[in-house]
Amino acid sequence: MSIRRAIASLAAGILLTGSLVACGDSAADAKTLTYWASNQGESLEFDQKTLQPELDKFEQETGIHVKLEVVPWSDLLDRLMAAAKDNNGPDVVNIGNTWSASLQATGAFVALDGHMLDKVGGRDRFVTSALDAAGAPGTPRSAVPLYSLSYALYYNKRMFAEAGIASPPTTWDELVADAKKLTRPAKGQWGLAVEGANPAENAHHAFTFSQQYRGQWFDANGDPTFDTAANVAAIKRYIGLMSDDHVVNPADAGYAKNESRADFAGRKAAMLLWQAAGTSLQQLGMKPDEYGVAPVPFLADPITGGGVRVNSMVAGINMAVYKHTRNLDGALEFVGFMTGDKEQIILNKVYGSLPSVRSAYSDAAFRTPEQDVLFHVLNSTAAPLPQVPAESRFETLVGAAMAELFADAAAGRAVTAESIKAKLSSAEGKM
Repeated sequence: MSIRRAIASLAAGILLTGSLVACGDSAADAKTLTYWASNQGESLEFDQKTLQPELDKFEQETGIHVKLEVVPWSDLLDRLMAAAKDNNGPDVVNIGNTWSASLQATGAFVALDGHMLDKVGGRDRFVTSALDAAGAPGTPRSAVPLYSLSYALYYNKRMFAEAGIASPPTTWDELVADAKKLTRPAKGQWGLAVEGANPAENAHHAFTFSQQYRGQWFDANGDPTFDTAANVAAIKRYIGLMSDDHVVNPADAGYAKNESRADFAGRKAAMLLWQAAGTSLQQLGMKPDEYGVAPVPFLADPITGGGVRVNSMVAGINMAVYKHTRNLDGALEFVGFMTGDKEQIILNKVYGSLPSVRSAYSDAAFRTPEQDVLFHVLNSTAAPLPQVPAESRFETLVGAAMAELFADAAAGRAVTAESIKAKLSSAEGKM
């Protein structure tokens, strides 16, 4: 009996301890928020140093302490999904805007619409294209935009001049012709750098190229349409920069951690397709007058008889609040703080991104030549990725298939329309 009593006593103690841990100190909870930020700068440490002073400012203004963790992109989606399933985790998070509908479909996030949206400043404050990429159409959004981005073509002015190239390319045919002039493998110099092993980066380009070929990755019902002729042609054009045109270093097939950006900054590549790269390039040692910025090229003669004029996805970072937060008012106040004019100007200046709110554009920092290109693209020739629940799976599966195709190209194996279609059919089957 004494043993039974001891076991019962121990069990009760464990249960009591567990309940205390689970419930916590409600007063402390009300004064603390946990925030997962996405990695925006050159390193997790850079983001920590950038964000912490702003979080300290928020604490001084509100008395609410924000515990910050900067999460690398390679881990972010899995951790967000796990927190949604476990009903446990951070209060406020950054999410890639392309994942908005997928995460919205979990039902784990506070709907930021109506009076909830008013609590963070109201619909009219936000840039329309950025807010449109914050969730499925016709449904209450589960996020609001924080940083806005678009893709652009970055080119090394000196390398272009040395090759006798007077201006950046506007079509893919021109880009390939220029890249061939700039590619000198014996000197370790290539026309273009890519992140061949990065599924998300691959999927972004798959979407943009497909748009130019009048392709779609999902039909009107949200069902996948991966292996169409237009999508195959789109992937062929992008992978072909390495496999057929030989203007991309085969080593780029293994790049997944911003190595292509470093190669561009180090004059190992003359061109780069990237989202708002200027600030990071300067952190890598480039001077602003060393590189130019132009819109991503278009197809000159699309096989489908006139492609859509899209040369970027609507890129950006959103903020969302988990329903399991114990301090909803504080979490919304924090979202309002981060999307307020002052913080939008401070943070977007540092990251070289565009503000998500209209009023912040009055600052001169967002009228530079680079920002002018990004703003024009975002507001005229960018389109949001499909806002369907399966979008994140599209990025994972199609992006991984493209990584395999880059690996084939790097190994000297032929990348054909047939091999691309087989990869896309396999990815669609896995959906």
